[in-house]
Amino acid sequence: MRQQDEGDLGATSTAALASVRKRGQVTLGELASLEQVAPPTMTKVVEKLEARNFVTRRVDPDDRRVARVSITAAGTRYLDRSRARRTAWLAARLAELHPDQVAQLAGTIDLLEAIIGEPECRAEAGGRRER
Repeated sequence: MRQQDEGDLGATSTAALASVRKRGQVTLGELASLEQVAPPTMTKVVEKLEARNFVTRRVDPDDRRVARVSITAAGTRYLDRSRARRTAWLAARLAELHPDQVAQLAGTIDLLEAIIGEPECRAEAGGRRER
């Protein structure tokens, strides 16, 4: 599915951009923590996103040592196009499957979600994801 992404943004930058979109305005430190990378790495990622006009970085008015990152309209459009391409690619692949395979896949999704679900979901559900 990564092949469906446009350009050379890369998985780390795309994930960081998606986190900014999901969380709203975040600090570089928060973003580095969310993406589990070192702060200097996240600084480089944000610089790359800024160069593409996908995010803006502003100094926090209350603490000038802190920079806050926000997604731009161009960043939102990039993520929307990227998701649409990946969704179309996946839908085409699923359409090629036999109905029994689709049913088997649907049963597997719950198991995969339990394994890779967000940690807070696992903790709340005692290791099982609740719906």
